[in-house]
Amino acid sequence: MRRKSRQIMVGSVPVGGDAPVTVQTMTNTPTEDARATIDQIRRCEEAGVDIIRVSCPTAEATASLREIVRAANVPIVADIHFHYKRALEAADAGAACLRINPGNIGSEDRVKEVISAARANGCAIRIGVNAGSLEKDLLEKYGEPCPEALVESALDHIRILEDHGFRDYKVAVKASDVFLAVAAYHALADAVDCPLHLGITEAGGLIGGTVKSSIGIGSLLWAGIGDTIRVSLSAEPEEEVRVGYEILKALGIRNRGVRVVSCPSCARQGFDVIRTVQTLEERLQHIRTPMSLSVLGCVVNGPGEARETDIGITGGGQGKHMVYLSGVTDHHVRDEDMVDHIVRLVEAKAAEIEAAAAAEQTLDAAE
Repeated sequence: MRRKSRQIMVGSVPVGGDAPVTVQTMTNTPTEDARATIDQIRRCEEAGVDIIRVSCPTAEATASLREIVRAANVPIVADIHFHYKRALEAADAGAACLRINPGNIGSEDRVKEVISAARANGCAIRIGVNAGSLEKDLLEKYGEPCPEALVESALDHIRILEDHGFRDYKVAVKASDVFLAVAAYHALADAVDCPLHLGITEAGGLIGGTVKSSIGIGSLLWAGIGDTIRVSLSAEPEEEVRVGYEILKALGIRNRGVRVVSCPSCARQGFDVIRTVQTLEERLQHIRTPMSLSVLGCVVNGPGEARETDIGITGGGQGKHMVYLSGVTDHHVRDEDMVDHIVRLVEAKAAEIEAAAAAEQTLDAAE
């Protein structure tokens, strides 16, 4: 069962409560280059991002933020470090949320100014506690980053917001160590009722970082903890979004696009499963409608998997493969036509599902 949290709004997107778990990422272009940043945001929007964070390290960056906010179709979070005045400028520029790191934003008086700017501009705030930038007094107290230190930092800064009557906040307690981060989130979840932003920070490259993030974020979501996630990879932001959705899909929390069931490939395969799946995943990225596709190389497990998916293909002999529609054998397709044929079938199925959903909405509205 999902942990009950308060709901806040990040722009037009609800976070917490019974709202869907949202997927976030962060741009890596210089924010001062508004055009490049907007182009990257567009690619992330196509991948399905719900909220996107933009770094604001300079006055020139916050000056560009106004144009970026106007162009974006999703709420923009301004990432603030060291210079609290950047937070004030970002709030005035239209940011939907201000992300501040308690360990480096400065004195409590500066945090108070950020609160005032957020309130005046209708911004939410994310308290971003990170094991790599804990306050010096907490490091001296605990000797090293630990769950207790991360939670104490978060609670100290929650107190500041609460003392000033500000409750539109969410909190993250991130670490690159999976066990440290997970323990901190569990402790924080028991201590507060605000929405929690999940992440394993500095997780690594596409493969290693995906594995670490899936273990950390996945175990927390499985325990009912978490309202919004960011998969932190040394990869393009679009990849972070795709991995985020794969984590949510694997847990049955939120479905978007095609869920592919495919075999690991072996000598029994009737076609090149590895290359086929790679090509299909690339060509089906534009599909947003939740649906399932099985791609199995032989008839050992293929028919069984195909019976459970919307569309399936099972490898056969002499370059002819069986296609399943809604779990039932339907027709054969040859090697040379297979990928194009599957793409057309998926696109047609997506259109059929969308049309049925639209008709149902029309009927509900009429009633």
